[in-house]
Amino acid sequence: MLLKEIREELVELNQALPANRLVVWTGGNVSIRDPKSGLVAIKPSGIMFPDLTPENMVVVDLDGKQLEGDLAPSSDTASHLYIYRHREDINGVVHTHSDYATAFAALGMPIPAVLTAIGDEFGGPIPCGDFALIGSEAIGKAVLDAIGNTTAVLLKNHGVFTIGKSGRAALKSAVMVEDVAKTVWLAKQLGEPCEISQEDLKKLNERYMNVYGQH
Repeated sequence: MLLKEIREELVELNQALPANRLVVWTGGNVSIRDPKSGLVAIKPSGIMFPDLTPENMVVVDLDGKQLEGDLAPSSDTASHLYIYRHREDINGVVHTHSDYATAFAALGMPIPAVLTAIGDEFGGPIPCGDFALIGSEAIGKAVLDAIGNTTAVLLKNHGVFTIGKSGRAALKSAVMVEDVAKTVWLAKQLGEPCEISQEDLKKLNERYMNVYGQH
């Protein structure tokens, strides 16, 4: 089996999407690129999350040629591959329709940097990219056009895409997007949240990335 360990991890990460209330039914997906071979494993299209197994994960090359897996890959595969081809530093991509973040996307509105958690994880506002139709590279291009130096982007009228150096890092970003989106939405019911200065956002992000946690 190609990418056996990655496919096992991919089942766990995909099943974490509904566990964290980031998707419903069969929506959303996670992919992982193997940095050694360059091959990508991705969730099959339209399969319920409890039914995912390492065997039914789909393996493709960066041009989209299916190398293993009897099922059709995610309808977002072309966009995931576009991201990987244009960002060699990225080995994980996550797509969700999480409620609060997607509410901002429905308005074409970025999530403003009004929480220290946003500074920590994202270093600034979470941008909102242009609308793009599903099924081609267009979404991947829209993601990279808008995402800048952060790890998350909203796509207008659609949902959330996150990237990371690993599949787990991209998943963490997706979880954090929804967490801060909910808090910002709640704050907006009370008034206009206070934005954090760019200088302080940079300090928050640098501390979080270089000091916080175990090293």
